[in-house]
Amino acid sequence: MPRRTATLLTSTLLLIALLCAAMLIREPYAKMSPGPTYNTLTKGHGETVLQVPKGMAHKTTGHLNMTTVRVTNSEYRMSIIGAVGGWLDSDTIVVPYSTVYPDNKSAQQVNEENAEEFNTSQESAKVVALRELGHDVPARTIVSSVVKDSPAHGTLHAGDVIRAVDGTAVRKPQQVAKLVSDRKPGESVTISLIPAKEAKRAEKAGEEPDPADEREVTVRTKEEPEDGRAIVGIQPGTAHTFPFKINITLHDVGGPSAGLMFALGLVDKLSEQDLTGGRFIAGTGTIDDDGKVGEIGGIQMKTIAARDEGAEFFLTPKGNCHTAAKTKPDGLTLVETGSMDQAMESLKKIRAGETADLPVCSER
Repeated sequence: MPRRTATLLTSTLLLIALLCAAMLIREPYAKMSPGPTYNTLTKGHGETVLQVPKGMAHKTTGHLNMTTVRVTNSEYRMSIIGAVGGWLDSDTIVVPYSTVYPDNKSAQQVNEENAEEFNTSQESAKVVALRELGHDVPARTIVSSVVKDSPAHGTLHAGDVIRAVDGTAVRKPQQVAKLVSDRKPGESVTISLIPAKEAKRAEKAGEEPDPADEREVTVRTKEEPEDGRAIVGIQPGTAHTFPFKINITLHDVGGPSAGLMFALGLVDKLSEQDLTGGRFIAGTGTIDDDGKVGEIGGIQMKTIAARDEGAEFFLTPKGNCHTAAKTKPDGLTLVETGSMDQAMESLKKIRAGETADLPVCSER
């Protein structure tokens, strides 16, 4: 065989081998792309997203769309060619697999955490919206979860209302850990609580838990291995008493990033004021009980999704503004949003046509 032919054959076989390797070798990456958007004022998956009591819902116009990101599932392993293709596609992002599915968590755990964060965002959205409309929404500190085989296991239960620790009244969940850690590991703490059963009964009746149901339990602390402080093995949280029932229904969506848009949608539906003025507004952002808007992941994918659906304005968490501005889709105005109050003020300007005065996101 002539040397030139042999060289060509060898090169061809090597190229084929490399292409096969590129297709077969799986890299530890995941791909993110624009997901569907849902108008919180109408329906998602055939069901009304924000469900309020009959007779309380007002007519709405326009859009207040929450946005999502589509992520490759936990079983998917990207080939080298797939990764390169993703890097070259401006409408997708390739990220380390561990960013989406941490090594120390199973896919089920990730999904469960996303579902829990989604539920928490709904709760905070209701609180913020109702307080914006002038309703009183009392808050109370509860036991969110109990660690199995911890000192509190079997003594405290999810849903118990924590009233005090060692005689000190508890107003916020953060106080519980501090008060418990004031003890030395091995010492006991006395927790005043209203059992979950009684608290649930009061919640269904739209009432605050009855102080007469309060009782005391004693729990021996143990040492936290990482920092040596005293713990009892519970995760404190917050529950609220709402003046009326609100349901938020949206399947196959997780995480906390829809909180802001849920809150705005509720204000729009429960008030005579038309928040959008008929304009197409999308957005994203977590929200806490105080109305603070927090940053989220996948902002570039969400702005693309909003643009593709026809949005004119995108309410952008302040912490995401700089990044979002660098890849802003043409025709979409990114409105910096740090709080519920700021979002309401921006919507007022949009309705009035005063868009030149909006706090627009900047690359600087």
